[in-house]
Amino acid sequence: MCSARRTLARRFDEALRPLDLTNGQFSLLMSLNRPQPASMGEVAELLAIDRTTLTAALKPLERRGLVAIEANPADRRSRLLRLRPAGLKALTRALPVWQALHGEIDGTLAHAEAQRLRDNLRTLTSDTRVSPPASAPRR
Repeated sequence: MCSARRTLARRFDEALRPLDLTNGQFSLLMSLNRPQPASMGEVAELLAIDRTTLTAALKPLERRGLVAIEANPADRRSRLLRLRPAGLKALTRALPVWQALHGEIDGTLAHAEAQRLRDNLRTLTSDTRVSPPASAPRR
């Protein structure tokens, strides 16, 4: 499965490269395409990454003016993430590229196979979020 994931990620990276985006950056921009700003925790959970990884992924997008990271007025210790106009423009340009490649990949499978794969991946993802592994005992 890891090999398939890497292969697909590489194909999306290549398709999005002319737009100066990676597959991960596209996913992050998509997660911020909402009416209200999202918390770091919400986005990290949605993308199934930890907050440290999310922070590292946000930095280049923030430098390019695609996303804004703001203090949460309700809790100054937390941060809210917002798609900026330039980020929405980048996302608008990237979405047809992503959709075309997604359709091409989907087209390699029969409809029933594609649906079965989606169902199996959904099941697998929900099963792996049951609980984190226990830490090793101290000696």
